[in-house]
Amino acid sequence: MKACHADITTLRVDAIVNAANSSLLGGAGVDGAVHRAAGPELLEACKDIRRVDYPAGVPVGEAVMTPGFSLPARHVIHTVGPNWHRGETDSELLANAFRSCAELATRHGLTTIAYPAISAGAYGWDMERVARIGVAELAAFPRLDVTFALVSEQATDIWQREIRTQG
Repeated sequence: MKACHADITTLRVDAIVNAANSSLLGGAGVDGAVHRAAGPELLEACKDIRRVDYPAGVPVGEAVMTPGFSLPARHVIHTVGPNWHRGETDSELLANAFRSCAELATRHGLTTIAYPAISAGAYGWDMERVARIGVAELAAFPRLDVTFALVSEQATDIWQREIRTQG
């Protein structure tokens, strides 16, 4: 497990995790960046998932996978993190988001995965709490080579400290 200050859309891994909203139709932050970098095919794939499997939207904590299309990553695993501002403050919801991505990657034989700080940006969760939960959940998947791709040096320091503390 490692943390770095990086643009997740540039990483050459088996899968990147997209911190999506339940519509899967793109949005702000990581979600918007992933959709822009992957190209229009990603939006079409997400629309298909919504139409076939999740007409009411992907529930908080669940994950779905699409190809990476124009990204260096082969796949995108989309998960819906809890929104603190909407009262979704149960840590288990966030733990489920991290875990469901790792389970999906493992089921598909993927070994390298990059995560953003799910729910820490626009969704209002405290970065230290997100790091504590994310590192703890992913420690249960020792066969996965996990990179946390963070948007700032400050966030990277928090995650590196948490990896050392729990490691």
